[in-house]
Amino acid sequence: MKYRIDKGCHSVYCIQFHLIFCVKYRRKVLTKEISERLKELIVEIADKFGVRIIEQETDKDHIHMLFASKPAVTLSKFINSLKSVTSRMIRKEFPEIRQYLWKDKFWSPSYFLASVGQVTLDDVKKYVENQGKK
Repeated sequence: MKYRIDKGCHSVYCIQFHLIFCVKYRRKVLTKEISERLKELIVEIADKFGVRIIEQETDKDHIHMLFASKPAVTLSKFINSLKSVTSRMIRKEFPEIRQYLWKDKFWSPSYFLASVGQVTLDDVKKYVENQGKK
């Protein structure tokens, strides 16, 4: 198995996630300009948490992110910060979206989060099973 690994003072790790947010009411407000600003904000917030954004892309009503995290990052705090800060800044910088969204909401309250790996679960299981057979 070959991993793209990160290192801490006393650890070596590879922790990656796929995250999806949807705009409240699935409103199609993510224009090119808003999407570009949203991606910039996400990178800035991620940097403050020590999270590395690997890839991100929007459609008109949602965003997909692939990111790598440190073990010490509390994912719920990171995600909450992403959603709250981007919501506040996008609504402030693009006031025209208020005609589509109201009550100071930008994102739907839910999100999708899945861990992703560089090898399959079956590969890891086989690797672990074979450790005692040497």
